[in-house]
This record gives sequence, C-alpha cells and structure tokens, in this order.
Amino acid sequence: MKQDSMPVIVHILDKDYRVSCEPSDKESLLESVKFLDEKMREIRSSGKVIGTDRIAVMAALNLAHELLGQQTQKESSSQNAGKRIKALQNKIEIALNSTNQLEL
Repeated sequence: MKQDSMPVIVHILDKDYRVSCEPSDKESLLESVKFLDEKMREIRSSGKVIGTDRIAVMAALNLAHELLGQQTQKESSSQNAGKRIKALQNKIEIALNSTNQLEL
C-alpha cells in the first residue's frame, strides 16, 4: 500500500473486498463499486449465468464492450469533426482569395 492509501471495505454481490485507495479517490471508488454491483446483480438475476466468477467475467466483458464502443464512437466523431473543420477552412480560404482578387 502507498503511504497515502487507505484500506476501504467494499461490498460486491454479497461479498466483502478490501481495496486500497487514496482518500481523494474513495468517493469515485464507491460509485464504481455500486455500478459494478448493479451490473453483476442484473446478470445474476437473468439466471443464465451461475457462479460469482462467471458473473464477474460477464460483467467485465459487458463493460469492456460498452467502453470500446464509446471509444470507437468518440474516434469517429473526432474524425468527422476534423473533416468538417478542413472543409470550413477551405471555404474560408476560397472566400478570402476571391475577396483579395476583387480588391486588385
């Protein structure tokens, strides 16, 4: 454990876990624990997955899938924004060039 770290007991799917975190991260950790516990409970209540380990793996896979999907969407949005900016720059250059030619 780091010197700044403190032990925090968290409760996920009816089990307690001791996790080390910095005091400034405790609130974020507890929000993450609540989110994960809810996801794991949803999977368990579906009745399709049995066993805490399997439920944890399915929750991790679902969360990883969502995260990767959001990253892909973010990258796509960034690319689209870049294309739109270039198009606007071209239009501005064309407008400035035609204005300069009118002044001559």
